[in-house]
Amino acid sequence: MKLKLNSMVVVLGLVACSLSAQAQQTVKIGFLGTLSGPAGALGQDQYDAFMLGLEHFGGKLGGATVQVIKEDDQLKPDLGVQLAQKLIEKDKVNIITGVTFSNVMMAIHKPITDAGVLLVGSNAGPTPLTGKGCSPLFFSTSWNNDSLHESMGQYANDAGYKKVYMLAPNYQAGKDAFSGFKRFYKGQVMDEVFTQVNQPDYSAEIAQLQAAKPDAVYVFYPGGMGVNFVKQYQQAGLLGKLPLLSTSTVDGTTLPALKDIALGVVTGSPYSPDIDNPQNKKFVEDFKKKFNRSPSLYAAQSYDAASLINAALLKTGGKADNKDALRAALKSAEFKSVAGPFKFNTNQFPIRNFYRVDVAKDASGQAAFVNKGVVLKDHADAYYKECALK
Repeated sequence: MKLKLNSMVVVLGLVACSLSAQAQQTVKIGFLGTLSGPAGALGQDQYDAFMLGLEHFGGKLGGATVQVIKEDDQLKPDLGVQLAQKLIEKDKVNIITGVTFSNVMMAIHKPITDAGVLLVGSNAGPTPLTGKGCSPLFFSTSWNNDSLHESMGQYANDAGYKKVYMLAPNYQAGKDAFSGFKRFYKGQVMDEVFTQVNQPDYSAEIAQLQAAKPDAVYVFYPGGMGVNFVKQYQQAGLLGKLPLLSTSTVDGTTLPALKDIALGVVTGSPYSPDIDNPQNKKFVEDFKKKFNRSPSLYAAQSYDAASLINAALLKTGGKADNKDALRAALKSAEFKSVAGPFKFNTNQFPIRNFYRVDVAKDASGQAAFVNKGVVLKDHADAYYKECALK
């Protein structure tokens, strides 16, 4: 009898240990972004902010121990696919987050979702994935590409600009930039000029737009492209004379290089470091203290991704092995975004505010971003009705 009881105690002990091990199972998160090259600052901001979010939640998300595995896609779609497969097959991650550029997102989206892995994007939002190509396993804490530019189309109307000249790099996000701007802009688009991705010299294009004599110029040049374009625009004597409207051109990753050169640029953004809410104040203060720079919209969106995953894992008790349960938890998760009101639409892209954010001098006399108010309030993208999700 004693032998049976002892055996039972041993079995119960093993079960308890097994249950304890399951409860303490590490959640693996793959961070995939563009971390090198002229656009590497965007992905670095995403990664730094995600890790700051993890730090703010005590080094855990939803009470679960988290292992973050970082990979640099180098803005190369083929490499992005290889790294995504490595994260899925070798590292066996539960979630992949990050993804900086739309050409990489278009390449990796299907391999990730086909493998049944949840994807929480914190920047790239290509239009094909917002409507008919939406997936129940893809969530975004940023925006559909078009939406990012619709606010500046609306602002151009509000400012009374009758003729606008547009430039962007020739890839999916550049095409979406023109589409989004034109959806809201009611004036004349004088020309739509596509340039090469990571093109360093824009002198020929600047001469052409100057000769066209528009009322304003609208550009989308993320990363180093934006630094080069704005510097050359200023050197041509146009900044301050010919209004420069932009999105993801002068932002938190490029302003440190541009400083006073960018004064007067008007940007459209879902985020500004001076948004007045408690979570943003803490985020900005700690980001500046830790990284010695102001956070960009890319950083804010990635911090929100950490907050979203934390809220979802709280609902699942820190478990990520049941994909259906985790997906339902992500869809219903509530968290306080640093950018203001946030809720998911049926396509799992946010309904959110878009602001006019000017480059102006702050109280200390430094070039900074100044929120000039909401241009589009509680704005939903134009494609959610084409998505079959409910």
